[in-house]
Amino acid sequence: MKKITITLAIGILMIACTEKNENTMVVKGTIKNLKKGILYLQKMNDTMAVTVDSIALDGVDTFTLSDEIESPELYFLSLNKSNDKKIAFFGDKGTITINTKLEKFRYGATVTGLANQQLLDEYKEMMGKFSDKRLEYIKAEFDAKRANDSVMIDSIRNLQKSLVKRRYYYTTNFAVTHADNDIAPYLALTELFDANVRLLDTVNNTLTPEIKASKYGKALDKFIADIKRKE
Repeated sequence: MKKITITLAIGILMIACTEKNENTMVVKGTIKNLKKGILYLQKMNDTMAVTVDSIALDGVDTFTLSDEIESPELYFLSLNKSNDKKIAFFGDKGTITINTKLEKFRYGATVTGLANQQLLDEYKEMMGKFSDKRLEYIKAEFDAKRANDSVMIDSIRNLQKSLVKRRYYYTTNFAVTHADNDIAPYLALTELFDANVRLLDTVNNTLTPEIKASKYGKALDKFIADIKRKE
């Protein structure tokens, strides 16, 4: 009888641990050439970054951090709370691996995450192309001003306006295509906040019920409601 009781207790304990850990996000990785520092796992609470876990590294370059997460959201891995050494990534339940170097902490980082992180990487790659084109137009406008070519200046400015619209439409289409992922309302909030509310509605109306109930889904719905209330 005693043996059965012990076995039952162990079984209940294992179930309890499983239930407790099913919402856990584990962030682990390596920071090459790091000798000493404090690594912080942070997320946004309203407009402030709050620390949810931290680890002091002294003579080791590997780390493991964790947090309990209700729905996917953006997190930051920060070294010594320096803005120059902060990596943004999409947190989710499960394991996320981040490898980087001390010298290129932010821009040299490789993040191996789940679906939302993969989609964020894909989106950022395209946004990089938009940024390159924008810089190209800025240089062209500068050259046109030096040449006092008003016709060329107007032409370039029209191209710049067109580029902004294309970026809005690309973002909207990307969000709609991935409306069953948290990346959709996140992009609407961060990339379309100053766009026509019609585009925000387009994204919001395509979200799945699960995503609508998520952190960013609720925030998007409230954001749109606030805009329409002020109109």
